[in-house]
Amino acid sequence: MTRNLVLLRHGATDWNAAGRLQGRADITLSDAGRAAFAGYSVPSTYLARQWYVSPLRRAQETAALLGLKPRIEPALIEMDWGQYEGRTLPELRDAYGNAFTANEDRGLDLQPPGGESPRQVQQRLLPWLRSLPADAGAVAHKGVIRAILALAFDWPMLGRAPVKLDWHCLQEFSITEDGRPTLVAANIPLER
Repeated sequence: MTRNLVLLRHGATDWNAAGRLQGRADITLSDAGRAAFAGYSVPSTYLARQWYVSPLRRAQETAALLGLKPRIEPALIEMDWGQYEGRTLPELRDAYGNAFTANEDRGLDLQPPGGESPRQVQQRLLPWLRSLPADAGAVAHKGVIRAILALAFDWPMLGRAPVKLDWHCLQEFSITEDGRPTLVAANIPLER
């Protein structure tokens, strides 16, 4: 049985605006992040399905702004950035030099000290994807959505993504029984 899953990234935070890696830090939406979703809703064709949300407040706030009543799903939590969390890429390149660049060049296997890799995010998500009983929706994080996109395209997370995603739109995937996603439609706009 194939199920359908639509994913939406949470709204912006002050850390997003500053270019800081958020990971598991439970940062709330910024005023700009709230304003970006004010007056919008999920297209009616997706409303009747079960919705899920990350346990982090920025995702829950986004879901509430859209009028969703989702179930909290721990598997949807953002990638754990470990010792990189709260820092910007220029700060990390200055602090770690070639070691950071070499870690970036590992793509799916990039692993911050004390954190998890995108491949580990995929492994965390697969049991949840397999367990979806019906069509669903989720408000999650960029790292989670990129991990699912990488699964869909066998993308090693090196170079450009196979599809340019608009983070203010829904991304629709079909999910097979073994949890394998296939992109159905990218960048489905929210409704006013």
